[in-house]
This record gives sequence, C-alpha cells and structure tokens, in this order.
Amino acid sequence: MYLQCVNLFFHLFQRGLNIAAFCKDFNAQTAHYIEGVPLPCRITVKSDRSYELVIHNPPTTYFLKQAAGIQRGAMSPGKEVTGKLTRKHVYEIAKIKQQDPPMQLTPLKEICELVIGTAHSCGIEIMDEIDPQEYGEFLGQRMLVVEEQLKELKEKREAKLLRK
Repeated sequence: MYLQCVNLFFHLFQRGLNIAAFCKDFNAQTAHYIEGVPLPCRITVKSDRSYELVIHNPPTTYFLKQAAGIQRGAMSPGKEVTGKLTRKHVYEIAKIKQQDPPMQLTPLKEICELVIGTAHSCGIEIMDEIDPQEYGEFLGQRMLVVEEQLKELKEKREAKLLRK
C-alpha cells in the first residue's frame, strides 16, 4: 500500500522529517494490507525529528460493508435496510477492533454493542441466521435501489449546477 497524500508530505517536510524514510517505513508496515483499504494512522513527530507511526485497523464501517457485501450504507438509516449480518459477524469484527490501541482495554461486549450501533447507522440489520439464497436475492434487489438512488443524486447535483 502506498501513501498518497500530498498534504501529509507537506506537513512532514515542514517538521524536518525524511520523507523517503517515512514512506519506506509506512509501506513496510502496511505491506500485508490490500491496496485501497482505508487505514487510520497516527503520526507523532518528536522534537529530535524522529516520529512514531501507529496504524490502526480499518474503520468499523469498512468491515461491516465488506461482511454484508455492500458498497454503501443507507441514505436514510432506520427506514431502509442495506444489508444483513449475523451476530457471529459482529463478534468477529469486534475481535478485530479490540486490537486497536484505543479499544484494547474495552470489554468485548461493549465493542460488540458499538459495532451493532454502527451497523444500524449504516442500515445493516443484525440477525441470528441468514439464508444465503434469500440474501443473494436481497442484494440483487438492493443493487437496483442503489442505482436508482444514485440517479436521483446525480439529477439533484445537475439541477444545482444549472441554477448557478
């Protein structure tokens, strides 16, 4: 994975860091991730021009959308269901998120509740079991709904541009 943020380079350069060494370190630490996966990072620059780079796991929404097999969350959460997951999915995502430094001391039950809350805000329904055939049909219907929503958004944007 390659770091592609010009703004970040500017800030690191201002603080006197060696950009090439930073990129090499970042790429080494993120080599096992698939390209395109969002990775929250914390960079602490010390007074001796050294730095501490902490790379967290991807955001919860990324894991939820991947597990549910969807590209985007709900436009109006609570009114539409974008995907479905089982409690086991929630548990596995919570176990991964527990490895992040801010969550290391948080009980797994609380992390599961946070994951469920995030799932609801994305429009993902949590169930005990999911029938794969029914879910495949659901995703097919959902694709049509998403295409329709995207068309509506595009029309609204074009209408705003024409008004100006």
